[in-house]
Amino acid sequence: MKRNVFFLILLLGCFIGFNDFHPKDARADTPETPETQEILNRMEKKYADNDFSADFHQVSTLTALEITETASGKVFFSHPGKMRWEYLVPTQHQIISNGTTLWIYRPDENQVVRGDAQAFFNSGAGGAFLSNISLVREQYNSHIETNKADTDHITLVLEPKKESPDIKSIHIRILKANDYIVQVTTHNPYGDTTTLDFWNIVFKKIELSMFEFTTPDGVDLIEMN
Repeated sequence: MKRNVFFLILLLGCFIGFNDFHPKDARADTPETPETQEILNRMEKKYADNDFSADFHQVSTLTALEITETASGKVFFSHPGKMRWEYLVPTQHQIISNGTTLWIYRPDENQVVRGDAQAFFNSGAGGAFLSNISLVREQYNSHIETNKADTDHITLVLEPKKESPDIKSIHIRILKANDYIVQVTTHNPYGDTTTLDFWNIVFKKIELSMFEFTTPDGVDLIEMN
């Protein structure tokens, strides 16, 4: 697997071997404080059952290899589980999910990788929870991280209720003025991170055809188990 494809998978918080992973016993649930409950309620009200699009910038870092890569493009979300990531820089490629099937299309390699969306996105990492906001309460304990120097934002920290080899925590930065999620950072246990910044966020109904993909003629199709 080429390095740039690896970073596409890192973006979504999963690795190819995720299907073979069996979580350890669940950690004890940590009751959220009233303040955290309020933030969760506001976030759900804003994002649950609402389609939206945004521009994004991604920074992915592999600490052990001292590698950092950046990318940017446009993303579309629709509940439940529908996503379309259109990478424009540095190369053009797409990650599309209709909630059941995942496609990764790389025109420069004349290749489409197809797999089970649930196996890859069920954890909600890497921003995937934005297509199903209920994953936050179901799969994570939450608390607010205090930053007195930043009075315009709230940072919500999520920690998996079940131990995972891929996710240590997810930090969600929320703009207080309108409850928009403007940044998501996923940390794994090895010190690797993926940060996604969102702007030009627009809440508007999106055609379901945006979350489907037909392999073009002459393009190689690879099934991902």
